[in-house]
Amino acid sequence: MGKPHPMALRERVAAFVDEGHSNREASRHFRVSPKFVNDLMKLRAETGSLEPRRQGHGPGGGKLADQAGFVRQRLGENGDLTLDELCVELEGRGVTVHRSNVGRLLDRLGLSHKKRRFKPASSSGRTSGKRASTGSSGANPSSTRH
Repeated sequence: MGKPHPMALRERVAAFVDEGHSNREASRHFRVSPKFVNDLMKLRAETGSLEPRRQGHGPGGGKLADQAGFVRQRLGENGDLTLDELCVELEGRGVTVHRSNVGRLLDRLGLSHKKRRFKPASSSGRTSGKRASTGSSGANPSSTRH
């Protein structure tokens, strides 16, 4: 989203309209869009202020914010739960969410949902030799065109 217009401009536009000019005249005079002037006057009528509204999502963390303790507890009890299983359990509690939302919640909580299998390191090291490189380091005489 773009930045809001400066307060000085907002005040001058509002004062111009208050002098009896139309919103369209104000938009032409100050070289702003008519929508900006309309929205500015509507904002002042609703809030009594010319301060821009907050952009983006408000604070609160979404509909999973109240479920963070439950999710943390369930993963503490059973760390092998998948995102889909967590979605089903949350739906049982009356919260319908997509698995990506649960994944973002786990990320915010610092929890991992990746399933890593424990593999001990190989004691003998590498078991296969180096692979032959592919490419045209030397052309096969039988495959060249004449």
